Amino acid sequence: MAKSAVIVAVATVLLITIGYVHSVTFLPGDDAQPFTLHTLSGKIQYMDAKNSSHLLPMVIFAYDPRSAYMEAIWTKDSSVKALIMNSTKNGNYVFMSYSDHALQDVQWMKKRVTNQIADLHATGVIDAATAMNISKKMHFVVLPVESIGNWIPLLMSQWTCQEFGCGYHQILVSTDSQFPYAIRRLDPRYDWIGSPSGSAQVMELDACKSPGNASLSGKMAIAQHMKGCSYFKMIKTAYTLKAAGLIVVAAKGEQLVDMNCNGVECNVRYPVPATMISYTDGKKILAMLKSKKKVEVTFQTTPSHNFYFGIDGQGKIEETGWLLYPSFLYFAWQLQWYNFKSNLLHNIAEPAKVVKVFNYSSIQGQYGASTIVNLPSVKEMSQYQNVQLDMALSCRGKRDAECPPWDHTVQLYVCCSNATSHCQQELGRWITSFRRRIGHWLTPVTPLLPLLSSNKCNFTMKTVPWAQPWFTTLNLRFSHKINTTVAKKKEMPLKPSKLIPLFRGGTFDKNYNKKYKPIHFNITSKIKKVKLVAVITGHGSDNNNCAEFCVTSHHFMVNKKHANVRTFNNAGNQLGCAERVLQGVTPNEHGTWLYGRDGWCDGQEVKPWVVDITNQLSTKSLNTITYHGYYNHSDPNPTVKPGYIIMYSFLSLYESY
Repeated sequence: MAKSAVIVAVATVLLITIGYVHSVTFLPGDDAQPFTLHTLSGKIQYMDAKNSSHLLPMVIFAYDPRSAYMEAIWTKDSSVKALIMNSTKNGNYVFMSYSDHALQDVQWMKKRVTNQIADLHATGVIDAATAMNISKKMHFVVLPVESIGNWIPLLMSQWTCQEFGCGYHQILVSTDSQFPYAIRRLDPRYDWIGSPSGSAQVMELDACKSPGNASLSGKMAIAQHMKGCSYFKMIKTAYTLKAAGLIVVAAKGEQLVDMNCNGVECNVRYPVPATMISYTDGKKILAMLKSKKKVEVTFQTTPSHNFYFGIDGQGKIEETGWLLYPSFLYFAWQLQWYNFKSNLLHNIAEPAKVVKVFNYSSIQGQYGASTIVNLPSVKEMSQYQNVQLDMALSCRGKRDAECPPWDHTVQLYVCCSNATSHCQQELGRWITSFRRRIGHWLTPVTPLLPLLSSNKCNFTMKTVPWAQPWFTTLNLRFSHKINTTVAKKKEMPLKPSKLIPLFRGGTFDKNYNKKYKPIHFNITSKIKKVKLVAVITGHGSDNNNCAEFCVTSHHFMVNKKHANVRTFNNAGNQLGCAERVLQGVTPNEHGTWLYGRDGWCDGQEVKPWVVDITNQLSTKSLNTITYHGYYNHSDPNPTVKPGYIIMYSFLSLYESY
């Protein structure tokens, strides 16, 4: 080939490559394109969801030694163990590195995982088969990210990492005698102590000893961490001396950690921002201070590329959310959610009569989304054994960052006839996901079928009027239609034919239970089964953290002797909602989504609580049901700002066909 032809060919390839880089935009929900990766165990090739299903779902994580946050994910034993203990059987992890020493990095990563697997196997926590399966699902890429030769680096650069764990958290160190330089830092656990900002002069502090009478007012303290000295004590000392903040220098041989309180220490929070730096970096600063140099520090975050993303079980590229602290738990939770999603889609694919209610409709303002829907006849609807709400919540745009903040209650009301007591009763309830756009649930509501008392009903979905808009897609699913002739002969199954409205919620204060009066009702021989149905959630925050984070109990007493109690023991549990991802909780949201709530979780449906109380009732005399809601086994009695309970409850009466 002539030299000029070679030049033209190279130029053409270069132009095509540049055009690809500038024209391709990756969005969550797009199909993952084919790629090949060279790993410690050989080459893996991804083609598409159908031909590479053994690799799905997967999370791809690129380690970057410039980020103390990313390094801590690997250096903490608890983090690596969490990866192993919470991994799904079919979930894959792909680990790579941005470093020029990628091979050494991934060899070290694999050793970290292998050692923890061996330890868990030796102690009987996992068996040999589990250990082998986990090992096979972890892939370590031997080339640096920029050398892997596919589209993944471009996606990582486009999906910029934001907020927790993102960017390079640094301290800019300046003295009078040399140019400034930047060092890595790792800030404390997000829900304990704040992160430092701004600039300040540094002064050395022995934070593990009695503070004495000195004052560090306006100065940033720097202190060496010592064995047996808690981070809590160090921060308390800095607070006592009125320091502007505290830089903790890791002990020799100690890795950087996201400093946290322990036990009763967590009951006290000192308003002193803090961060941690390495032993080597700290010794250098301490040496400058000992030589009487003036040292000033500036806390900064330099933006970075992304470090992680996922490919779900359907071969779609997806964001993986927010890492509130450095731990592999967040990747394990994301893979768990991919499994939940695959099961959900499998269930939705089952045969059913589907009635569309909302299609990407905006929920905002006082009136929310409202529509009149033509339904099957009441007779036909009663022939289905299962009624479900297929509801998805999304937001403007395609990225999580474009979703609204906060966790708000979303309620679905139905009105089929203004002449009945069932008009504007609640048919469904959900809690929004804090800045995540992937929420999707299939909620059983069969006992509430009598709310659909006509073939034309108005459906209204609302949240608080001040919330930013969410977009809902809602379908009613009627499935497992029965042969009514056979059902009549066998007297099975039964159909929900009538609802008796019971009790509603209210302000959770000392007067909460005073408004509830006994409800009396008759049950005829025509009624074959009766179910108590209640949807209950607690909200607000009084001096007892009620009712969002306190444990409440709800007592439905039938005929003065049958107690039916719903207790929300999960409330306040540190990982109470995070451990329910396989049940549909949206993982890795912004905010404190991990904590258990009073009957609900961020980013999840609220399933009706259903109890068969047939045997507690009499067909020969009047029946009575009472209700009380308690905190700590007694009437609530907050001293400030009482919370509230949202409750709808019914008796669902079943008849033969």
